[in-house]
Amino acid sequence: EIEPGSLVGRRAPELDLEGPGTKRFRLTDFAGKRLVLYFYPKDATPGCTLEASDFQAAKAAFARKNAVVAGVSRDTAASHARFCEKHGLDFTLLSDPEARVLRAYGVWAEKVLYGNRSVGIVRTTFVIDDSGVVVKVFPRVKVAGHVDAVLASLS
Repeated sequence: EIEPGSLVGRRAPELDLEGPGTKRFRLTDFAGKRLVLYFYPKDATPGCTLEASDFQAAKAAFARKNAVVAGVSRDTAASHARFCEKHGLDFTLLSDPEARVLRAYGVWAEKVLYGNRSVGIVRTTFVIDDSGVVVKVFPRVKVAGHVDAVLASLS
């Protein structure tokens, strides 16, 4: 099992995931830009909706720092499309139903919620530089203030 923080300074694990319109996305699709890759549990849940809305609101600020945002969850591409349409999101959401990429990034792990243990997506954000190297990890993210902290890390 991979610890997300152990990826700092290493080449980011490869992506090959379905995105909008059934297009496949790979890391090379983001080459030349910094990629803010965030992993979140589920479309249309309160915390995930707030996080996505915060990333959307900061989209222009990320662009000024040569960064693009992409989110990953196990939801289907169709679910992502509905989520984006309902909340006016115009950044890439990727579908990883088999949790292959989630495991490669170490975010498919045991979590405890209200004393109950389960395995699922641990909300985590990775900043990947324009050459594909992980430069920062935000583990076990709390949504409030998170997007501002990610933006500040790009300075």
